Amino acid sequence: MERGLAANTLASYRRDLLRYLEHLKGRGHVTFDEVAEADVTAFLAALREGDEEHQALVASSAARAVSAVRGLHRFALREGVCDHDPTHKVRLPPRLRRLPKAISVDDVERLIAASGPEGAPLTMRNRALLELLYGTGARISEAVGLAVDDIDLRSRHVRLCGKGGRARLVPLGRFAGEALGAYLTRARPGIAAQGGGGSGLFLNARGGRLTRQGAWEVLQGAAERGGLAGISPHILRHSFATHLLDGGADVRVVQELLGHASVTTTQVYTLVTVDKLREVYAAAHPRARH
Repeated sequence: MERGLAANTLASYRRDLLRYLEHLKGRGHVTFDEVAEADVTAFLAALREGDEEHQALVASSAARAVSAVRGLHRFALREGVCDHDPTHKVRLPPRLRRLPKAISVDDVERLIAASGPEGAPLTMRNRALLELLYGTGARISEAVGLAVDDIDLRSRHVRLCGKGGRARLVPLGRFAGEALGAYLTRARPGIAAQGGGGSGLFLNARGGRLTRQGAWEVLQGAAERGGLAGISPHILRHSFATHLLDGGADVRVVQELLGHASVTTTQVYTLVTVDKLREVYAAAHPRARH
């Protein structure tokens, strides 16, 4: 809570720690002073192997759980609950570096074109949501958390509130601006009259604020109608970053637009563009062909 982490992150840490406490209980430990490095290592092994009640976790998920455990023991040590930290020398599992997936500009256009029946209020909402996700690189939680006042159509900016409560201003492109303008003037007032969405920007059919699950359903519906598979809100975010870098944007600028605390997180997208360059080179250069 002190770090201002998102509610979903807190919920994940809570699940991880409850599972860890069950693990310690199963090994006969009732106080933190009884916990040794071997107990933590055994928990990590259990996470990776899984059991009848839990699926085996990939390295990144197991590392997150162990990070939560480390935080718990450091807190206990700092508060004087125990006199040692058994996680001090525990190594996290190596993480495989997975390149972000991105779809082509043509596929993005197909997705947005499949927002729904032309002229329907919910179609205008869907199009505005999809244009905003791709046009700003917003996380799904940032998009559904927007208020009407967070959009400035005159200066073409949107105020996004990201992880840790960090706010950033992101420009709105012409397509996103036009879609949001149409939704706000021609669709949202009628939708809002159905219920109490308050100041929320994106509303559901009953007039309440659109949820993360509702936004997912909007995206999945458009993907199915457009004949696209494997589409997620984060893929639109990846596509936003990848297409910017392909177009010559500086990685530091992309970092600011995405709201990454560290440029290291953003640099993974440069690997995507390097792979693309390699493919073009292999196909086009006469001395690169086998």
